[in-house]
Amino acid sequence: MKLNRRLFMGGAAAGAAVATLSAPMAHASTDGKPRVVVIGGGAGGATAARYIAKDSNGEIDVTLVEPTRSYYTCFFSNLYMAGFRELGSIAHSYGKLASEFGVNVVHDWAVGIDREARTVTLAGGATLPYDRLILSPGIDFVDGAVEGWDVTQQNKMPHAYKAGSQSELLKAQIEAMPEGGTFAMVAPPNPFRCPPGPYERISMVAHILKEKNPTAKIIIADPKEKFSKMALFQEGWGRHYDGMIDWIGPDFGGGNVSVNPDTMTLTIDGEETKVDVCNVIPAMKAGRICEIAGITDGNWAPVNPHTMQSRVDENIHVLGDASHQGDMPKSGFAANSQAKVAAMAVRSALTGSKLFPAKFTNTCWSLIDADDGVKVGASYEATDEKIAKVDGFISQTGEDATLRKATYEESIGWYAGITSDMFG
Repeated sequence: MKLNRRLFMGGAAAGAAVATLSAPMAHASTDGKPRVVVIGGGAGGATAARYIAKDSNGEIDVTLVEPTRSYYTCFFSNLYMAGFRELGSIAHSYGKLASEFGVNVVHDWAVGIDREARTVTLAGGATLPYDRLILSPGIDFVDGAVEGWDVTQQNKMPHAYKAGSQSELLKAQIEAMPEGGTFAMVAPPNPFRCPPGPYERISMVAHILKEKNPTAKIIIADPKEKFSKMALFQEGWGRHYDGMIDWIGPDFGGGNVSVNPDTMTLTIDGEETKVDVCNVIPAMKAGRICEIAGITDGNWAPVNPHTMQSRVDENIHVLGDASHQGDMPKSGFAANSQAKVAAMAVRSALTGSKLFPAKFTNTCWSLIDADDGVKVGASYEATDEKIAKVDGFISQTGEDATLRKATYEESIGWYAGITSDMFG
């Protein structure tokens, strides 16, 4: 990683980080307001835009750049594929951010960032100046991560790790499987978006097949020796879908995988298998705009945990999946939590409001079968090195049905709450 004079020393003490936030403004708007541009309208970006606009009481001009007019949450998209949700129930618009909070929502792609000039270039040709820039672009995929697959093959072998049309496609492919057919998943290596996500998806696919195609089989090729909530998922698979799911870890070739979308074959450690549906979830990296901005180190963008500021550029904050921040998983809840810390830091820098110590929380719920919900979560604090885990919890194997149902219902309430927190 090439560092330049705009390097932000993330190892500085928290007090020094607060002092850094008082940088002078260079791009006040015509009415004298400082300008914040947010790129990415998901759990991190939408939350940050809303909180900066709301809590600054109109003192900051906020622009949110997001290409899609309807945002489909990745969290709960697996439930859509299983028939527990309608697609419309995970779709959200940006109308309230604009009408109720005064956020200027621009539906376009950000294609360039000039860090010296502090401007963002959009695909449509517009240039947006900023005093602070927030990047929350989510994930992109690592080229060549799965032999035989790239994004041009996503219609034959969907990833469905960016929700919306890919979710619809994968659901349709599952429902069209022949009797006794085979569903295969190529699971990603760490770190990746939503660590329990692939295994909740397997559960939801098994739920569909148990109802509509009970002789079908599921294969998971996994490069990891263990995965999030492993004991809980495997217990649930044994209870609800006995004999249907075959998990192949690295000891049996799960890390030596290739695919052929034209012949619909999956090869694991040299053994080729014909499959009917193949869900390829490749290795991941920060959304490409972070690389364009020159703030990545490897696949991710390092940040100062106290403020979510880039360690390369103090005028940029990076949220959610794209950030390299420490112990927090890459999840919607984590991005939402980080967005509030960043929003507070931005307001402090641009308006002089009080900056409180950064604290973070996260919970990830997963559904194994109808009313069989499990969860894992933790609280975190900012240190000079990383966002550090303070304490945590996880559902236990052997829990009774009443508790599991309550856990699932808790997740439904959380979904309503977080999407309201994001979009108003």
